[in-house]
Formats: sequence, C-alpha cells, structure tokens
Amino acid sequence: MVHAPDAVVIEALAQRALDAMPEAFRAHLGDILFQVEDFADDEALAALGLEDAWELTGLYEGRPLTEQSIWESGQMPPRIRLFRRPLLEEWVETGVALDDLIAHVIIHEVGHHFGFSDEDMHAIEEGRGGK
Repeated sequence: MVHAPDAVVIEALAQRALDAMPEAFRAHLGDILFQVEDFADDEALAALGLEDAWELTGLYEGRPLTEQSIWESGQMPPRIRLFRRPLLEEWVETGVALDDLIAHVIIHEVGHHFGFSDEDMHAIEEGRGGK
C-alpha cells in the first residue's frame, strides 16, 4: 500500500527548495515561519475571495520586505503556509514531480515576501518560458 506524503515529507521538500535558492535570497528569509497544514482555514480563504480550499496550495502571510520598517515592532513574523492536500491533488492531476511542485509554490510565496504580486510573478514565469 502506498501512502500519501505526510506533513514531514512536504516540509522536508520545502526546506530543500529553500536550500537551493541563492544565498542572496536565503539571507532575507530567516524570520519566516513555515507551516504545513492539510487545508487553508475559512479565514484565509475568505481573505482571498476563495470558497474552495482545494484551490489554494500555498499562502504568504506578512508584510513584504519592501514595506517593512526598522521602526515597527510587535508585528507577527511573516509565514508561508503550504496546504498538503491541495498540493497532493495537483501532484496527482498534473504528473509534475512533487519536489518540483513544492519548489514552485515555495518560490512563488517567497516572491510575495520580496514584494512581488501574483501578476509580477506570472509575468516573470512567462518571460522565462522560452518565447
């Protein structure tokens, strides 16, 4: 019997994706918390205007570096949440290697930490797509 990868496996793949990033980026990720959950909660879905928890594989929560100030205090540290069940569903549906899928989501969420919008990142991905 084959078992679906658990949160520990997902977290290890996410850590591997982070470790593969250039040091110039990793140097700015030290305060980010990483969390693996089965699904996004209702509050996170509502904030994004989503009704279906299967639609969300990852989420960055926090103030991007471009908006942070040394004069602020008392803020919760930023965090990246990965949602295991939607990730596994996408893995099965697309046939993309699980480590590649998780790396893609991690890079996307780290992009938000650096101040990139979804539109910015889609434009970057399309430009990298080998036109």
